[in-house]
Amino acid sequence: MRRLLNTLFVLTEDSYLSLDGENVVINHEKKEVGRFPLHTLESILCFSYPGASPALMGACSERGVDLAFFSPQGKFLARIVGKTQGNVLLRQQQYREADDPFASCRYAKGFLLGKVYNARWVLERATRDHPQRVPVEKLKALSQNLAAALPNIENAVSLEELRGLEGAAAQQYFDGFDSLILQQHDPFAFAGRNRRPPHDPINALLSFSYTLLARDCAAALEGVGLDPYVGFLHRPRPGRASLALDMMEELRAVYADRFVLTCVNQKMITCKHFQKQENGAVLLTDDGRRAFLKAWQQRKQQTLQHPFLNEKIPWGLVPHVQALLLARTLRGDMERYPPFFWK
Repeated sequence: MRRLLNTLFVLTEDSYLSLDGENVVINHEKKEVGRFPLHTLESILCFSYPGASPALMGACSERGVDLAFFSPQGKFLARIVGKTQGNVLLRQQQYREADDPFASCRYAKGFLLGKVYNARWVLERATRDHPQRVPVEKLKALSQNLAAALPNIENAVSLEELRGLEGAAAQQYFDGFDSLILQQHDPFAFAGRNRRPPHDPINALLSFSYTLLARDCAAALEGVGLDPYVGFLHRPRPGRASLALDMMEELRAVYADRFVLTCVNQKMITCKHFQKQENGAVLLTDDGRRAFLKAWQQRKQQTLQHPFLNEKIPWGLVPHVQALLLARTLRGDMERYPPFFWK
């Protein structure tokens, strides 16, 4: 269990939450493993199937403490919504900001600054970790181009301008992506993004990882009371989780792309894990999906130092922390949304 931003994260599977007086009590295997005063918490995010006692759910409802349940794998299950209208007010503010081009541009800048910054450092990390195996000069030049894009993003005045800058930066980043494939290069060669459907193994992995990341971001947004279908950079469309797509932008390179590269370079995924369809689509086999999903869940348990909180957290909590920071910004508790800057 972790307490961050006045939010209690219950990460241990098979944990059960109950109320003892004014305290939230976490029990695991019939033993008390944690106790937290309820009045100090704004929200509780529980990644465990046993759930919580009716007394605790009622107390959270009465006091306006958000209580959200997820599967251990991060799938959103349910939220307890009480008498207070805090979440209604939060979503009203989200809808107002999404309808305001200036406000939407401000939030979109944050997501794209994080995206381009992190893409740059994925390239930089490769030159540092594998200087004998990657074209250092090429990757350094691409990194400098991405660095030059950051002030342009900061100074952009419209969503259209931001989208143009984002597209150009993505091209720079993907121009160096093939150089990051250090093992199994021939079968996993990258010549550019293709999707719907993907036509080669590396694009199949990228598309699948983006699907998983978007799902995790949508679950995180649901957990803090935001509407994942109303975004700022990605405009609302029926059935599209636009805000989840917004938030995952800053996590694509550092979370999804680096994970895909790890799977290929460490040979966790090989050619045998793919099948080609009659229409030319290349998809993971059932065994391939199982191997990929197992590695994805293991990745989410690995820890990192969160750049804004300056605390160690599992990778799987990063979307949830960013969703909390976004909700706080929308409420006016923070002046500006702090993007996830990895290095």
